[in-house]
Amino acid sequence: MLRAPRRRGFTLIELFAVVVLFAVLTTIAISKFGQSKRRAYLVSMKADLRNIATMAETQFTMESSYADVRIPAQGSSGTLISCQSTVNEWSATATHPGLPGVTCQLESAGDTQPTCLESGS
Repeated sequence: MLRAPRRRGFTLIELFAVVVLFAVLTTIAISKFGQSKRRAYLVSMKADLRNIATMAETQFTMESSYADVRIPAQGSSGTLISCQSTVNEWSATATHPGLPGVTCQLESAGDTQPTCLESGS
């Protein structure tokens, strides 16, 4: 009685299917990572603006003026902050090098939450 030779290993098609599946999963993971990074930068910019609001309101409580609100030039994780203030109001903007074209803003005479806009939108 002749026996069929026993097959060892995987066929080329089976190996190809595994490689394709791995490539698809890797593409999905990279896409999700990029979106997570973007959200992290946005959250960082908004948190820095809320901290500026706290500083400005603390100064107003102590001095009855927003003039010369002192803020750090750079916020957390590379966020760049600028602030303009007068006696009665202030506004601050935040940008991040990891999100070119996106600017978040918060004002004393406006919404209590920072708003973020992409240039061109």
